Amino acid sequence: MSYYDVDSILTDSQKLPCTFELEVPGLGILEGNPGEDIKAGTRIDLPLWLGVMLSIGARLGTSRLVTLDLPSALSDRVVNALKADPRTVDLRSLAPHFYSLSERVLDLFEEEEMVDVLINTFKKRAAEIADHAHNPKGALGEGADFLRGLDETERQLFRVAHDSARETRIWAGEAKKR
Repeated sequence: MSYYDVDSILTDSQKLPCTFELEVPGLGILEGNPGEDIKAGTRIDLPLWLGVMLSIGARLGTSRLVTLDLPSALSDRVVNALKADPRTVDLRSLAPHFYSLSERVLDLFEEEEMVDVLINTFKKRAAEIADHAHNPKGALGEGADFLRGLDETERQLFRVAHDSARETRIWAGEAKKR
């Protein structure tokens, strides 16, 4: 990902629950209280980029300013739903850049089980996406709800697979004419 990648910027702007470990004078604007202090133990949803920056003290061996928590898009409820049947979960409503957010968050947390669940989710959903993409009417009918729930990574996959299938049909049709 590059500095100017819009998807990266949008991923980093996703909200992440953070708990302040120390009292911070004058930072109440984050809570909507300009000029006030943030008390220790206060939970605020901050953009991912800001939460990471404020939690960096833990990596440097100093006391951390905030503790990061998993976002609601990666909550136990969502992970259990993904384990049950990943094709039924509307990832877009959870986070438009679900897989990118997951990748960034899992760089911060050691959640091996979640990594396995997300890999399995992507594999199962990719197969379903390919089925819809290779069907000329893939975006119609019963598949429309599924396609609406795709995150940006999956939408890109669908576009590539759909265009590839269409180009193959065109090529095969032209090859038969010769």
